[in-house]
Amino acid sequence: MALSKLERRQRIKHRIRKVVFGTATKPRLSVFRSNKEIYAQLVDDKTGTTLVSVSSRDKEIESKGSKSEIAKLVGKSVAEKAIKAGVETIAFDRNGFLYHGRVKALADAAREAGLKF
Repeated sequence: MALSKLERRQRIKHRIRKVVFGTATKPRLSVFRSNKEIYAQLVDDKTGTTLVSVSSRDKEIESKGSKSEIAKLVGKSVAEKAIKAGVETIAFDRNGFLYHGRVKALADAAREAGLKF
């Protein structure tokens, strides 16, 4: 029997999370993409805390332009907040989503703004 879209993403997500682990010095950049919005957060998996979180729903993110352009703004914003918090290297967690489109735009913008991964 074929997997649903959600079940397929959950399988990929668990496969990724076996490898990708966030610490205080190298947190995990977790990306979630819904149909309308995109969310990114830096997570320390040892303590189970979120260090930085940014989403397209935040007031400082202008919601003008295409979804990919908004994802770039979110990526830039999460990188700026991470550098303020003293984090330069991260582990990227695409959360079961394919690495293209909005997820790739967010990752590229975070790299350009100074994050290393």
